[in-house]
Amino acid sequence: MNANNFPLEKLSIGQLYNSGDITYEIPIYQRNYAWEEDQIRTLVQDIYDAFKATPQKESYYIGTLVTFDKGDKVYEVIDGQQRLTTVYLMLKVLKITIKNKLTYRSRKKSKDTLEKLPLFNEMENVDTDIQNGYYYAASAIPDIIDASETERFSNYLQHNVHILHYTVPKDVDLNHYFEVMNSRGEQLEKHEIVKAYLCETLDQEEMKKFNHIWENCSRMDVYIQQLLDNNKIFGSKLNECPNKCFDDLPNCPENGKAKNTIRNFMHGNIENLTEKTECDKNDTFQPIVDFPNFLLIVLKITRILDKNDDFNPTGFILDDKELINEFDKVERKNKDFVKNFAFNLLKAKFLLDNYIIHHTYEEDKIGVNPWQLRKFVLEDNKRSTKNLSDDTEIQDRLVQLLSMFEVSFSARQRKNYLFYSLLHLFNNTDLKQYADFLQKLADKYFFDVYLDPENLNDSNNRPKPNSFDKTILKDGTIDLNIHNNKPGFNRIYGDGQSPSKGIQLYIFNYTDYKLWHKYASGLRGKSYSMENRERIEFFNSLGCSDFGLDTFDSFYFSRTRKSLEHFYPTAKLGTGNGLTQANINCFGNYAMIGAEANSSGSNLAPKAKIDRYTDKKYDQISIASLKFRIMMQICTDNRKKQLIGEIHRPNEMEWNYEDIASHQEKMLTILIPLE
Repeated sequence: MNANNFPLEKLSIGQLYNSGDITYEIPIYQRNYAWEEDQIRTLVQDIYDAFKATPQKESYYIGTLVTFDKGDKVYEVIDGQQRLTTVYLMLKVLKITIKNKLTYRSRKKSKDTLEKLPLFNEMENVDTDIQNGYYYAASAIPDIIDASETERFSNYLQHNVHILHYTVPKDVDLNHYFEVMNSRGEQLEKHEIVKAYLCETLDQEEMKKFNHIWENCSRMDVYIQQLLDNNKIFGSKLNECPNKCFDDLPNCPENGKAKNTIRNFMHGNIENLTEKTECDKNDTFQPIVDFPNFLLIVLKITRILDKNDDFNPTGFILDDKELINEFDKVERKNKDFVKNFAFNLLKAKFLLDNYIIHHTYEEDKIGVNPWQLRKFVLEDNKRSTKNLSDDTEIQDRLVQLLSMFEVSFSARQRKNYLFYSLLHLFNNTDLKQYADFLQKLADKYFFDVYLDPENLNDSNNRPKPNSFDKTILKDGTIDLNIHNNKPGFNRIYGDGQSPSKGIQLYIFNYTDYKLWHKYASGLRGKSYSMENRERIEFFNSLGCSDFGLDTFDSFYFSRTRKSLEHFYPTAKLGTGNGLTQANINCFGNYAMIGAEANSSGSNLAPKAKIDRYTDKKYDQISIASLKFRIMMQICTDNRKKQLIGEIHRPNEMEWNYEDIASHQEKMLTILIPLE
């Protein structure tokens, strides 16, 4: 048999997992399951987009699966196990029957976790990577897919979503197969294709320069000044924003040895823009956007700044699936455009690295903010990073605002807030004005997008496609004036009398930011005792007793908070408490916490939740929400009042509808102050 003609079949997800008594076995030489939250959310979002497309896509392909036929309906997974496992987790979250088996060979912990999930509490040894993958899928699916669509989406997933299955027959030498696969090489990525046709009009020297900018900007986890260590670009301290143009950048050194062909160009084999020098070990960080999506942001900025470009930014899609399509809309044989784009790519990378937050490689934990906003500098011949602003108030406000946006929009596609921030910074890097800009942008999101029914889907109050650009961009400029003069929060998100159709993550993050800012602008840095009038008034405005200021001092936006928590649980309805679905499905009874915390404590009564979540043995960061902390304090206050006979309530009613409504009113007073 010709090794290049392996059997190939198109399988629906239903056929893949429910064709009858088949085992997919992941061998020991394969790495562990490793998909992160953004990868899982992207897959769910891509399938949902195909499901909602007009007309709906009859077949949507999510990749390939390569297996080795071991006989007896056992298939060893050679390639595609990450996607195969993720689909398995999605089916489990959607409670879809799975007849075929997915298992690990020689990895008992992983094997047992797959067999017993989601009953993680009953396992002695849990594969935390698979556990986290399940929690990420359990968070992404209800966030992206409205409850009313879940059944139809499940049906679409099983019958219309396909995977291409290559089966390596039993009579093929598996070692030879790997040699064949390796000799084929990898397909060009979309951004490599874009790179190839952008350089068509450049001469040899321009191509060298273009290539070096492109290759170094593609390193999303390293400061660009470390990769292009040149004071002609970034100034004597390597901390100045490039403000010239492509032609003013230094040329590449000549060595006269290599012939610069397109083949060399595609593989990055072009002489460097600067001489190689010894430098300190690179400072790396977790990037918040990948290179293809970053290219789209730069393209959108470039087209807006080009006054001769008849460009409608509201139709531009910040999604790498559209990368080639969006570049096809520009005249790529226009050398001026290519040069402007290359220079804007360099400038945007500098601004991204130095003016936008990054996440360290440390796990989220109490007391240590993993979000960093640091600029790269050269001082006294030493390269280092330092806080972007020397003013603590400005630095902290920038970190909180940027991390609030990032936690709200963590997927690497459709990062509108990042586009607006970079567009602003292209023209103005004053830090005080930057902080004010982000504050106004946060307010604009809240009032003119999330509180405007015209911008929200009727099913789940999720912003409609392009609702941000249509609201914020006016004739290619950013409009941050608030136009929604009558924000009807309760009308949209429920007041306990009629149930909410859904409350998006941004609402809760914006609330926590407003609570933090209220503290930071009023009490932070002051040694007030608990008897101080200003401190008493602060906690009275929150509707609870004083629970200390450390919570506010140490607060940051953890990436773990993605799961919607009913403080009074749905499971307790109908037990004689008098509460209805409408009473508890409103903002006053909701908080965002970690998926793991929600999974383990979602059915507990408020009192039991407080006992659990305040236990020092519990992961405190997963419930680190200022709004949720206030809710727990109100409940604690009520328990104390019951003990001294100040109030009288039935068992497990330390938190009732009166508390829910009062808490919602207090929060709205902070969110929408009375003029």
